Amino acid sequence: MTTGDPTPGAGSPTPSWSSAPNPTRRPALRVVLTAGLIVVGFLVCLLVLLGIIGSTLTARVVLLAGLFALIPLCIVVPTYLWLDRWEAEPGRLKVLAFLWGAVVAVVGAYFLNTLSVLVLAQADWTDPMATGAVYVAPVVEETFKGLGIVLIYVFRKREFDGIIDGVVYAGLIGAGFAFTENILYLGQALSAGGPDAFSATFIVRGLMGPFGHPLFTACTGIGLGIAVSTRHKRVRLIAIVVGWLCAIMLHGIWNLSALAGNNGFFAAYASFQMPLFLAFVGFIVWLRHREGRLIGRYLSPYADAGWLTYGEVTMLSHLRGRKEARHWARLHGGPVAKRSMAAFQDSATDLALLRWRLVRGTAGADAQQRELDLLGAITEHRRAFVGSPVT
Repeated sequence: MTTGDPTPGAGSPTPSWSSAPNPTRRPALRVVLTAGLIVVGFLVCLLVLLGIIGSTLTARVVLLAGLFALIPLCIVVPTYLWLDRWEAEPGRLKVLAFLWGAVVAVVGAYFLNTLSVLVLAQADWTDPMATGAVYVAPVVEETFKGLGIVLIYVFRKREFDGIIDGVVYAGLIGAGFAFTENILYLGQALSAGGPDAFSATFIVRGLMGPFGHPLFTACTGIGLGIAVSTRHKRVRLIAIVVGWLCAIMLHGIWNLSALAGNNGFFAAYASFQMPLFLAFVGFIVWLRHREGRLIGRYLSPYADAGWLTYGEVTMLSHLRGRKEARHWARLHGGPVAKRSMAAFQDSATDLALLRWRLVRGTAGADAQQRELDLLGAITEHRRAFVGSPVT
């Protein structure tokens, strides 16, 4: 799209929504088998989780705790979806990330945490519950949550472009983990301590620390985002390990402050947790603006070569410009043109990030073919919305 409205082509037929084929689609049998294994694995973990919840809480308590656990979830998830505006990750991977945190990571962490406390108790360890909470739980939980990001990084590397993707996947995994954990903690507080304990637990976990788990796990996501952005194997390993260790450290500090009594907790919250959270917010805002600048910089060579116009590059590197372009397409070509404009923007963003990886030497062996595929997709999408009559 140029800076002005394109002139509609006279007599041009009404186009259908553009959809460039994927020449690297995996065989259908492999897709079915992989999907089947994933579904079975999640269902098994879900049944185990329901058994854990059902063995300690009544249905009424679970329902009430679940409703209150939704409140922080409705704050956290939209925040990470807001961060994911430039190059939206596939919906299925975002759902899988959330379910990994809410089901698989919770079940795995529950059994290992319980086992560790039992081992410490058998060894006559002083206060095994506190030791488990501060030293064992952070390692176990951040490992299980981080494993979900690693699996996406390993098996869907094309969908993992950098730090923003790592933070988004980590945030959704952390949000899912916190949601299920909140149900358990709120339910136990209500059953054991009544409404007062329930309210206190909700204030601490739901209102004061809704970004706790997503923020901790984001450290691992940042490490993996750095790893995918470099071609040096040693730097990759160091970035992942350091990110994971930072996640464990922040998680351990949070758990330690929760055991320090009201005065200690609020002091740690005001002096450490809140500044850390504000710094994290500033960081993700900076990441969002940085990605727009990267898109403009790495699409400019395609404008020089004639694949894009300079007006299109400007539009693609500003979220407001993208929104206005989709609105323009809707007015001039209806829903079909709007979808094609959105697809044009997505393909162009993928192209910019692919060019960024090519320049850094971190793109895969098929990068040049993918570049041609994306250029072809951009051309097809543009043809579908330029000069479209309103439908």
